[in-house]
Amino acid sequence: MNAKKKTLAVLTGGGDVPGLNPTIKQVVNRAIAEGWRVLGFRRGWAGPLFFNPDDPNSWGQWVIELDKHTVRTIDRFGGTFLHTSRTRPSNYKPADLPEFLHPEDFPVTEEGRLDCTSKILDTLAHVGVDVLIPIGGDDTLGYGARLHNEGFPVVSIPKTMDNDVFGTDYCIGFSTAVTRSVDLITNLRTAVGSHERIGVVELFGRNSGETSLISAYCAQVDRAIISEVPFDIHKLADLLLKDKADNPSNYAIMTISEGAVMIDGEIVESGEEDAYGHKKLGGIGNTTAQMIKEITGQNIIYQRLAYLMRSGVPDALDRIVAANYGSMAVDLATRGITGRMVALREGRYTHVAADYTTRGLKRVDVDEFYDVSTYRPKVSHVQGKPMFLY
Repeated sequence: MNAKKKTLAVLTGGGDVPGLNPTIKQVVNRAIAEGWRVLGFRRGWAGPLFFNPDDPNSWGQWVIELDKHTVRTIDRFGGTFLHTSRTRPSNYKPADLPEFLHPEDFPVTEEGRLDCTSKILDTLAHVGVDVLIPIGGDDTLGYGARLHNEGFPVVSIPKTMDNDVFGTDYCIGFSTAVTRSVDLITNLRTAVGSHERIGVVELFGRNSGETSLISAYCAQVDRAIISEVPFDIHKLADLLLKDKADNPSNYAIMTISEGAVMIDGEIVESGEEDAYGHKKLGGIGNTTAQMIKEITGQNIIYQRLAYLMRSGVPDALDRIVAANYGSMAVDLATRGITGRMVALREGRYTHVAADYTTRGLKRVDVDEFYDVSTYRPKVSHVQGKPMFLY
């Protein structure tokens, strides 16, 4: 008599990035080859939270069975076919709770919200999950670590185009975001140069300016503003004016992280906080562009790349990392090694504690890679450094 198959489940949370679908496909194919049954929760942590065991429609709406046929072609597309959300079950608004759940059944947090972790654990038990693989950034994986602390087996996979998950040098989505940014910046030179203007390109990047820094380094822009270093707008304007004058084509171009701030300024954000306490970033590039125009008298082309950075199919590097992270996560689960996050450190695949994401913030090494006096990437030597300088 055959032993009952163990069940592995996968979900994607937070912002979408290229590379999620190839990761899911690899997880499914490798897990099935190892004899697992595989489930996919839809819409991130909302899947197990909204799953109603008494409603037959919950199957399909919030959780689906995954096999090789289901995932056969998903790696040909960007984003995540399981969909995603920024749901945080441990800090949930009572008014947003699904009707079949009752607020009085959950403890209240200091913020007056509900900790619905017991519901997540109930769902995982009801559908028979033995190991869960969450794919996400520090918020999604931070909650995954919470489940590990509650005693549930978790193996995490880091993704975010900001590349700022603490504990790994590389996150799925980063290479494609940089590739998109470099291509778009290169194309934007056509308009900026033709009209002899100053170009200001705003890139995603909340806590880490790595996307701005590496994109600027690869695209060879004139100046790069990153989240880690407050900048002097008058100094920046003077530098760009000199860059423009020194360019035979009479233009200059710069990048700026959406999380950047001026000296004595504040971060530019709007809207209500999400479940993880984040407001919507964006607009510092526009503010910077307007002030540069006022200071220099030059016409400006401002371009916020935003979701174009994270759209479309992944590049080759993100496909490679997706495949290897997916395989490694299943390998750890099969060997009974849980409470871990797969990672790349100094160019080698490894794994670290699942709660590593909660131990700090991953930021640009300013002393090593950034010239604060000129607002430019600084790579004085590469011998002995990892291939991608992370």
